[in-house]
Amino acid sequence: MIMPICRDTILLRQKSIAATYDDTAIIRDLKETLTAHLDSCVGMAANMIGVSKRVIAVAISPMILVMVNPEILNKADAYEAEEDCLSLTGTRKTTRWESIDVKWLDESFKPRRQTFTGWTAQIIQHEVDHCNGVLI
Repeated sequence: MIMPICRDTILLRQKSIAATYDDTAIIRDLKETLTAHLDSCVGMAANMIGVSKRVIAVAISPMILVMVNPEILNKADAYEAEEDCLSLTGTRKTTRWESIDVKWLDESFKPRRQTFTGWTAQIIQHEVDHCNGVLI
């Protein structure tokens, strides 16, 4: 189901809790909501649809990668970036990392680990910030 976008900064600043297999409906809703906003959005965290669970979805053309309970293990090569967010107004400057090593569970709750670089790494970092209640 396509969900409304949460703009409540009190909810968005709350640290999300771990997702479980019982949260598969949230995963589906997050993917459908991101798909509906692909013209203006490349990633979403579950709290952006009002659910404080550690689930993110990232558009990596032509697919949407879902990460359940993502954790950034390592990061390298800091740079300054400017980002906007569907849940917030305006753009903000932040520090991101060119390369990140991430572990997560996929949609079937199988463990995964991969290194991401560039734009994809930046999107993942933004969404993991959402999971941690960090608003830039």
